[in-house]
Amino acid sequence: MRKTLLSLTLCVSLANAQTTITKAVHDPVSGDVNNYVDLSGTPDHSATGANTVFNNSALTAGAASPGVYSTPTSAEVTSYPGSTLKYVNSGTTVFYKQTATKLEITALITPDATIRLNVDNGTFLSYPTSYGTIETDIASGTFTYSGITGNVNGNITINADASGTLIIGPKTYMNVVRVKSVQNFIMSFFGSTLGSVVNTAYAYYDGAHKAPLFTTTNAAITIGTGAPQNSNVAQALNEVYLAVKDAQMKGKLEFYPNPATDMVHFKNAENSNVMIYNAEGKVLKQSKKTTESIQVSDLPAGIYFITAEKDGTLSETKKLIKK
Repeated sequence: MRKTLLSLTLCVSLANAQTTITKAVHDPVSGDVNNYVDLSGTPDHSATGANTVFNNSALTAGAASPGVYSTPTSAEVTSYPGSTLKYVNSGTTVFYKQTATKLEITALITPDATIRLNVDNGTFLSYPTSYGTIETDIASGTFTYSGITGNVNGNITINADASGTLIIGPKTYMNVVRVKSVQNFIMSFFGSTLGSVVNTAYAYYDGAHKAPLFTTTNAAITIGTGAPQNSNVAQALNEVYLAVKDAQMKGKLEFYPNPATDMVHFKNAENSNVMIYNAEGKVLKQSKKTTESIQVSDLPAGIYFITAEKDGTLSETKKLIKK
């Protein structure tokens, strides 16, 4: 009887295991790279509650889109006070301030607008966060949009509203917690309301990965009485779309030298297209399937990313340093 009770207790404990997002495990640092790929299809965030299933098996992988963390320059810290970390991904730059209990947004820069939360930083994530955590934070500062600079005020609501099993593409992850973040801001110019910004983001975390497994962002900017201008981004870790038959490719992709000055040579990537990206995810160099090296002498010194594509499958994205 004791063995039966013990087995039942263990089963219940495992079924109810939940991931807690902590600073020690999940807080990013300069030099981290989120090896993401863009996704095609419509994300499904309809599941809520505990021990649920997030089914996004129909989403397919697109281009590699690595996200890169770095240390802000002194000039950037002057422009965005308090910033300790910079993140660049898919043409968007976010500046953060890290504290013992929070990761806070100090600025958000997109191709269309810049929001500086320099008066009151906005919470991106609190530590620890687990299923059921909910908080609302006031944030304010200034914005620049279409040559106009004014004030921005609003709030950010963070809600860890669901936990369970994530099915993303062909892969399944257990003990996942989902964090929903809604950033709601009003833009004003000389005391008059100019428009609004509503940014809704979802991020799915587990305890085995530092970066979220799966993220989506929907940003809606409304000016005056015009229709909202929407932009949508969905990404997942590259490992999700490495099929079993292509798993060897992940370990076999090699290149040298690194750091590189003139040429980058690669091996074990036969019949593959090798691509070099900058920190914004733009393809700068691309090889042909019969080429075994890429010239990089014309690239400025800095950090780049290299990946290979074969039969529609992407390899792991790796960091390349150009001297």
